[in-house]
Amino acid sequence: MPRLVYRMLCCLGLLLGLNAPLLAAALAAAPVVLLDVEGAIGPASAGYIERGLEHAADEGAQLVVLQLDTPGGLDSAMRSINQAILASPVPVATYVTPSGARAASAGTYMLYASHIAAMAPGTNLGAATPVAIGGPGSPAGGEPADKPAEPDAMGRKQVNDASAYIRGLAQLRGRNADWAEQAVREAVSLSASEALELKVIDHVARDLDHLLQQLDGTTLTLAAGPVTLRTADATLIRHDPDWRVKLLAVITNPSIALILMMIGIYGLIFEFSSPGVGVGGVLGSICLILAFYALQMLPVSYAGLALILLGIGFMAAEALLPSFGVLGIGGAAAFVAGAVMLMDTDAPGFGIPLGLILTLAAVSAVTIFAILFMAVRARQRAPLGGDAELIGHLTPVTGVREDDPRQGWVMLRGEQWQVHSQAPLLPGQQVRVTARNGLKLDVTAADQQPPRGGN
Repeated sequence: MPRLVYRMLCCLGLLLGLNAPLLAAALAAAPVVLLDVEGAIGPASAGYIERGLEHAADEGAQLVVLQLDTPGGLDSAMRSINQAILASPVPVATYVTPSGARAASAGTYMLYASHIAAMAPGTNLGAATPVAIGGPGSPAGGEPADKPAEPDAMGRKQVNDASAYIRGLAQLRGRNADWAEQAVREAVSLSASEALELKVIDHVARDLDHLLQQLDGTTLTLAAGPVTLRTADATLIRHDPDWRVKLLAVITNPSIALILMMIGIYGLIFEFSSPGVGVGGVLGSICLILAFYALQMLPVSYAGLALILLGIGFMAAEALLPSFGVLGIGGAAAFVAGAVMLMDTDAPGFGIPLGLILTLAAVSAVTIFAILFMAVRARQRAPLGGDAELIGHLTPVTGVREDDPRQGWVMLRGEQWQVHSQAPLLPGQQVRVTARNGLKLDVTAADQQPPRGGN
């Protein structure tokens, strides 16, 4: 019996030794996925975060840390991000960092939607009032007002909807709902230390390692049940934005979309005016497709877009019609008005600078008037082709008709022409072309003055 027990213990020790690597892997902490979002919240950042959460679930991560620094962004993109966070099987910690960063406007909603909200010292959040372009009380230039103006009926609906939305997120995560509503209705902001004191956030951490140390041992309640984090020694997996996200972030910038649209339209105008080259058509088509793709992802005012196209059409027509600048000036004015109205939002990072609008309008006007000037100069020049190219040329007579010495043949521009003269012609004689009559040329001797009134 003792011998049997001894053998069993030896077999158990052997099994444990052979499976030690597997046991160590099983006991090791699951990885932590790191996503980095900087700049305005838009379609590109929404797609990046949604795919990052999917990858984290596939990799078996225990936590996703979303490093955030944003002035705000589009409401639609922010809600898509929050829906992905709320539905994520992996808990999300949104961390406002580095020092000096902010989670303003849309960033505040993202903090409230996250399972864990953290900030670095020297950061701030708040100013979550929804704003729309051109609405009463919208401050000039898109800058936040010190005190929000009294909203109209539509403004009140937007504010009430946003207040209910952020209050629901606060109640879901057990955070300060009263301050959240105040951030929406009064556009107030908080520093990191004040946010921690008012229970708006959960942690203040000087860096990522400090945050992971604080989160170690924290238990979170997810849809699948409670989860305890083991983040002190967890492996970090960083998912940086790929080239598609970076490209989408560039072209969905309203200023870039407007420039792409301008290049596309002028490329097509150049191709139609000089067919056969191909460069303008190819480049214009690509830029125009990219511009329309970007615009359909942005909150575009179609009235503004129509004014831009009308303005470009007027400026192009100025080069073709003798309107003495009326169409050009009207087109520039329509372009400026349309570009100002183009973005149907006042979200930070999604406005078009007035300087860029005026610069594009000036460049367009100068381009159109330069085309007009070159066209006028070209019309004032003597024609270089057709009958005018033949008249006045000197050429030798290559042959003379025997029955009529006033008629013969010459070689001109690589072609043989039948000629007629008032005086008899001699082979080899130099003659000057004075006119063309169908397929026959009128000539005179080279030393003879052309008849008066001749062409």
